Amino acid sequence: MAREEGRKLIAQNKKARHDYLIEDTYEAGLVLQGTEVKSLRQGRASLVDGFVDIDGHEAWLHGVHIPEYANGTWTNHAARRKRKLLLNRVEIDKIERRVNEKGLTVVPLSLYFKDGRAKVEIALAKGKKSWDKRAALAERQANRETEQAVGRRLKGMSD
Repeated sequence: MAREEGRKLIAQNKKARHDYLIEDTYEAGLVLQGTEVKSLRQGRASLVDGFVDIDGHEAWLHGVHIPEYANGTWTNHAARRKRKLLLNRVEIDKIERRVNEKGLTVVPLSLYFKDGRAKVEIALAKGKKSWDKRAALAERQANRETEQAVGRRLKGMSD
């Protein structure tokens, strides 16, 4: 079988970028069972309720839904089990220190295959208040309108 190369996106947590202010991102490997890998290769996963917990100098991914493999037998996995993240000791210590000091949280942003291995992109994030979300939406809308106006102007159309 040919070795996979490149990055194949499985799932994204778009709501995390809306609900949180992303401060720092990390790439972590995942400890998975065989049927979990097969289910991920079919492109089935959800990161919506996911979060990372650091317990005893180990990082664990909770709340991520990887559905059972359709062709699996009694060896199938539980859909919402906690999964160990593979990070360097220095990275785990750094994340744990920042979470404890500043009250940040760690959320998964995306799940993908990189050169045939399952990876998850996690982020140190700070929760946004509702007015922060509204301000971000208003800013995005204003930028979109100015770009459209510039585009119309370049094409010679009137406002």
